[in-house]
Amino acid sequence: MTAEQQLPVEPVGRVLILLDGSRLSLAALEAAADIAHARKAKVLGVFVEEVNLLRCAGYGFTREVGRNSGVARPMDLAAIEARIRSLAEQARRSLERAMAQRGLAQALTLCRGRVADEVLNLARPGDLLVLGRVGWSGSPGSRLGSTARVLVSQALGDVLLWADPPMRSRNRIVVLLNHDQGANHRAVRVGAELARRNRQPLTILVRTETGRDERIAEDLLAYMESEGITARVSFLPMASAGAVARVIREEGASQLVLSRQCSLFREQGADTLLIEMNLPVTVTP
Repeated sequence: MTAEQQLPVEPVGRVLILLDGSRLSLAALEAAADIAHARKAKVLGVFVEEVNLLRCAGYGFTREVGRNSGVARPMDLAAIEARIRSLAEQARRSLERAMAQRGLAQALTLCRGRVADEVLNLARPGDLLVLGRVGWSGSPGSRLGSTARVLVSQALGDVLLWADPPMRSRNRIVVLLNHDQGANHRAVRVGAELARRNRQPLTILVRTETGRDERIAEDLLAYMESEGITARVSFLPMASAGAVARVIREEGASQLVLSRQCSLFREQGADTLLIEMNLPVTVTP
């Protein structure tokens, strides 16, 4: 990207929200509704009946362990199906309520299968997929669910992993880039959109092996100035994911944006950054 170039204009896709009845998915729904309202985008809610859970319940020898009691008991297929129906109805009502408050049209798709597979079949390259970091089946203390991991690595469009950031961290939008990354423009555009919508300043962290690059800094700052966004650019050595996470926390990040092409994803322990950052993270293709 140069100072003379404009970022590619991409058509507005849909906002897809994965609903599973968990607290985080309901919080993600509110975030998705705000984004859809700002973008004037169509909204599609997705509720997936997890087929593997239903299959397990059909075997007489399977047991489930109570999260609070620790007591093992036979899995009751009828009870599980009733719970799934109840969650689906809750998802429908929550989606309708959230969108009605903002005057948005919406639709809910009910699927049965593996959650990640069903969502990947529905999502298009221009869509934004919004989901909680951990679903209702996540174990206590989980920081990133298995479905979230798959969708982050394979979705064709942007993926927003929602988490409620601590109040003390709601200061800046942070975008993490590679010095030589060809897909930077999409992450930069998403960061600019977030900064504008949340009325927050922006920090762009450029991960580099070559030291400070004044041309990149000037180009990025020129684009942000043209967008009316207060921004700064900082260069990072090729440090570990844990070290990068510490820098992001020091920035007081309210949200993080990075590309799936970021070199961190190609290194050992690549998902450390997503696990350690308990704040909303948008991953672009």
